[in-house]
This record gives sequence, C-alpha cells and structure tokens, in this order.
Amino acid sequence: MQDYYSTLGVSRTASPEEIKKAYRKLASQYHPDRGGSKEKFQDIQAAYDTLSDPNKRQQYDNPQPQFHFQQGGVPPGFEDFFANFGASPFGDFFGQRRPRNRNINVQTTISLEEAFHGKDMVANITLPNGRDKTLQIKIPAGIQDGTTLRLSGIGEDAIAGVPPGDIYLTVHVLPHPVFQRNGDDLIQNIKITCIDAMLGTTVRITTLDNKTLDVNILPGTQPGSVLSVAGHGMPMMADQRLKGRLLLQILVEIPTNLTEQQKNILQFNFT
Repeated sequence: MQDYYSTLGVSRTASPEEIKKAYRKLASQYHPDRGGSKEKFQDIQAAYDTLSDPNKRQQYDNPQPQFHFQQGGVPPGFEDFFANFGASPFGDFFGQRRPRNRNINVQTTISLEEAFHGKDMVANITLPNGRDKTLQIKIPAGIQDGTTLRLSGIGEDAIAGVPPGDIYLTVHVLPHPVFQRNGDDLIQNIKITCIDAMLGTTVRITTLDNKTLDVNILPGTQPGSVLSVAGHGMPMMADQRLKGRLLLQILVEIPTNLTEQQKNILQFNFT
C-alpha cells in the first residue's frame, strides 16, 4: 500500500498546516500543466485527500474492522437526501459497552456545474429519535463523485451527557451531456471536417463555466488528436486556486455521400 506520508515528504506526526504546505509545494511542482508527471500528481492528490481529512487519516493510521448496524429511511422535506442511520459500535468490543450517539449517513446528487462552482444546501432530516433537524451544508467546488464529507457533531444527540454523533454526507455527481470528467480534467469531443483537419481551422467552444474560447486546429491534425487547454478543467478541491485541463478530443467527420463531381474535384487536387 502506498505510504502517503512518504509521498508528501512529511512525518506521521505532521500537523494539518504542514501537510497542506507540503501538498501545495508538490502539486505546483508536479502538476501536468507545468510539465509534471500525471501519475505522480495523482499519487500526491490521493495522499493529500486522505491525510487532510481527520477521519480518513485516523482510519489510515489505525486500520481496523468497523461494526455497523443500519436502518433505512427517507428524510421528509428534502427529496435529494436518502438517509441510512448507522449505529456506531458501543465502546470496546471486548470491554464494557458505553452508549454513544449514532452517526448518520446521508446522500445527495448534484450536477457537474454544481460540482464546478460548489453548492450551499439547506436540508431537513429526521434524526433517529424522531426530532427534525435543519442542516446548512457547503459542498466545496471541485468535489469528486462519491466523496464523503464529515459534518462533525451535528448527528444524533438523544443520549444526554454524550457527544453528539456526526453526519457523513456522500455526494454523487451526475454525468454531463457534453463534458466527461477524468480526475480534475474535463474531456470534450470536437467534430471537424476532413478539410478542416487538412488545412487547419479555428473552433469556438463554450467551457463548463460558460466562457468562450477560440481554439486553433493546426493543419494536418490527425483524428483522435487531443488538444490541452490549461486552467479550464475542474477546480481542485484541496486548493481551488488550481484547475485541471480541458482536453479537446478531435473527431474528424468523413463524408459518405460525395457526388461524382465532388470526387473528381478531390482526385484532381490530391493526385
């Protein structure tokens, strides 16, 4: 298994500030847009995603089996959320059991545009003890599909004198009709004619955040070529000042219904 501490070049006792500082330095050094290795950058991203999250870091440092008891339910008043109320273990498995307020697992689905910009959400859920609770949730820009956010101390609070449980929010990002996502990069297919591929052209595209770009297609561009436009991909969740790439995959359209006259013209000019 990859040693995330070695990847970031920090000790196992490193503070969150030291981890963030190391990540920013390495991300700037190895970012693919700056000539770095994509594989190395992905390793750095994975290490930071784990070590910057207190819950994930604790699980990484102390891997052990977890025992969960769950019951399902649909919280009223918020259609996007589907709650599974997970009962946490009670104390030491082999020792005396102490009651603990349970954590709550919830899910929501957002669009790729919302993942790009981030989203502030207000949701009503019903706690296992029957009490309604309103949540104000900030989903960060650049969030990846399947990411789970920990909302500390706002879960079940039925047992007095015991810290409240946490809420774990899993975010699912819907597929987009135009853009495909690969990490922090966005991929878009661009169709051009075979004449444009041979002679070159300029295409105008609209980015996910509704910016207009004019992209030059060089003469002799081959089918399947990929053009990279830096800084127009997804924001990086760990450091939103950085963005991935927009990758334009060139699809060359070959006509199938040429007339005899058109065929003769092509043969005359290219033979």
